[in-house]
Amino acid sequence: MNPARPGPPPAVAAVTVVGIGADGWAGLTDASRAALSEAEVLIGGPRQLDLLPARCAGQRVAWPTPLRPAVPALLAAHAGRRIAVLASGDPMFYGIGRALAEETGGDALHVLPHPSSVSHAAARLGWPLEDVEVVTLVGRPAARLAAALHDGRRLLVLGADAGTPGEVVALLRDRGFGPSRVRVLEQLGGPREHIGGESTADAWEESRPPGDPLNIVAVECRRAPGALRLGAVPGLPDEAYEHDGQLTKRHVRAATLAALAPAPGELLWDVGGGSGSIAVEWMRTHPSCRAITVERDPVRAARIVRNADRLGVPGLRVVTGAAPAALAELPPPDAVFIGGGLTAPGLLDACWEALPDGGRLVANTVTLESEALLAGACRRHGGELVKLAVAHAVPVGGFTGWRQAMPVTQWAVHKTPDPSSGADR
Repeated sequence: MNPARPGPPPAVAAVTVVGIGADGWAGLTDASRAALSEAEVLIGGPRQLDLLPARCAGQRVAWPTPLRPAVPALLAAHAGRRIAVLASGDPMFYGIGRALAEETGGDALHVLPHPSSVSHAAARLGWPLEDVEVVTLVGRPAARLAAALHDGRRLLVLGADAGTPGEVVALLRDRGFGPSRVRVLEQLGGPREHIGGESTADAWEESRPPGDPLNIVAVECRRAPGALRLGAVPGLPDEAYEHDGQLTKRHVRAATLAALAPAPGELLWDVGGGSGSIAVEWMRTHPSCRAITVERDPVRAARIVRNADRLGVPGLRVVTGAAPAALAELPPPDAVFIGGGLTAPGLLDACWEALPDGGRLVANTVTLESEALLAGACRRHGGELVKLAVAHAVPVGGFTGWRQAMPVTQWAVHKTPDPSSGADR
């Protein structure tokens, strides 16, 4: 076996990204100090730039607001110069490093990380990081924290500003986690570091003054007695949703999500959203899962927004309009669920055509007319037709009997190329 030949030497990085903590210049390594001292352009937030001494003589450029759209133009404006970008803590952990890598490619970056505030928090609390879930609220709604609430779970919540601790406490109370234990850690790693005393969300004083904007909220989740328990897998209790009867019921919903088989980063079209339960539970399977719900009724569309917010997936996109017309401008899906409107002319064909090879389509119906459409689609494209029947035990006089729910016909199919014709099945 021949030994591997060494590859070419790495190209000089176009941008150096330096992580800096609340301890400022004193906490930097020699390599980080050298990169900042030699840079011709220094880009960062005003707070970070103020941490640098005068010996860092490069042109100082503060990030504009909003930050992300400005990245390409700012890098282009200083192309050919030695650029150093300042980031809080570890640039590749919820930091600017991600945006820079997307613009320049990872090979064009030289990243010099610093311990993140999360690492400092875990060290102060004695919490093993592998057992902690990190939720950032920087530039994101507080409602996304709800998806991480499970009894006994430890959370580190990255604060957006001085108001974040109060928002976290209010959400814990509202979602039935008032007994959760909360601590606020500020300016971690710096000379003004402060770790507040422990309180429960229920005992948090409303009159407490805002603290430092650079904070992390540590939460040990405790569910209140009698609060609705929400599990980590599809099939949440029907009571978790606000609905008008248009709801894919719990057991059928669990079977439907199993057929859709969500994977991290994938996009779902939920057509005929109803109460949004399929899209909500798709997104709850992984923080990177995305979904678009299409619902023609504005009242129901607004209800879907509320359900998504309450159940921790405020990023669910709701499109109010009738399919298939409302599908025309949507990004290509990895999977499609059709929960209503199957008899609308062209709907099933439009959803099928939008799917890439390897995509999945699942459609549910309770009517004979739509069942006939699904049977025809199954003959053309393959897949599996199943009948889902659920019965619940109910009182019958002094005894107990079964009450049958309407059976649901489900078609589930993977889109694959037809090897005989080159056309999609």
